[in-house]
Amino acid sequence: MSESNSVLVGKKPIMNYVLACITLFHGGAKEVHVKARGRAISRAVDVVEVVRRRFLPDVKIKKVGIGTEQVTAKVEGSAPTNVSTIEITLER
Repeated sequence: MSESNSVLVGKKPIMNYVLACITLFHGGAKEVHVKARGRAISRAVDVVEVVRRRFLPDVKIKKVGIGTEQVTAKVEGSAPTNVSTIEITLER
């Protein structure tokens, strides 16, 4: 998997990530990976739904992967925390 066809979802507005996905597909990508962690997971799902339902109806969800990452705390002495992750693979 090439990292150039990945969209990492964060705190920006949904349409920024939708535009990134559309740009990748119009640039010739057959697959786009939408990735998010923590609170951005719901935003990543919204991005995928907007891409599929409004802009590119021929795009299908190929795979959805979920997981958990352990993140070390910034403060010394505190335990590492678990952060949920999601990766949604879209294909055209």
